[in-house]
Amino acid sequence: MLPRPPKAVIFDMDGLILDSEILYRKSVISAGEHNGLLVGASVYEGMLGQPWPNIARLLRDHYGDDFDADAFRVTWLEHFDQLMALELNLKAGVLALLDVLDQYDIPRAICTSSNHSQVQHHLADFGILPRFHRIIAQGDYAHGKPAPDPYLTAAAKLGVDPKDCLALEDSHNGIRSAASAGMMAVMVPDLLPPSDEIRAMATLIIDDLHQCCHFFEGQSLLQRG
Repeated sequence: MLPRPPKAVIFDMDGLILDSEILYRKSVISAGEHNGLLVGASVYEGMLGQPWPNIARLLRDHYGDDFDADAFRVTWLEHFDQLMALELNLKAGVLALLDVLDQYDIPRAICTSSNHSQVQHHLADFGILPRFHRIIAQGDYAHGKPAPDPYLTAAAKLGVDPKDCLALEDSHNGIRSAASAGMMAVMVPDLLPPSDEIRAMATLIIDDLHQCCHFFEGQSLLQRG
């Protein structure tokens, strides 16, 4: 269990709410093939949980300083949008956890490296955006994950002390960000298993969001106390 009852919950989006990281991987590999490039695991895994400026820098480091990362991004997103239209789903336990948070009136936010238009586009068809009190996205903070800025911004927007926030993440950089913000950082692995570093940093590592529901058992008694 957690060291203290959460007073707010902050969700990553890709790979945590949305089963989208596998689609990012498929699309970046197919975009690479379209451009005659081999996109291996070392490239893709380095992109997980990163904002676009960091991804562009990683691509140039790998393919050379003259690599046109912005043009590659256009092709990549075309491939990604095609997959999203056909294969995007919510991750297991998202709706169940939101129901529990509604039951106990616990505030929650999304904290993502994506921009606001992507959040609106990706989540619109699932009808869950109104169930989040705040959306923290690219442009809302000075430095992206793994810096603590995104999660500190989310806590401030919710009006909750970071130490009382539960942060839910699937990526290593996300856990680094949440832990450095002083939050209870819980990893729900998606494509990458936790490393020894991440295991030491995370408050807990769990299988899916259904397990998070148990964190709030008896929450109404705790709130009254």
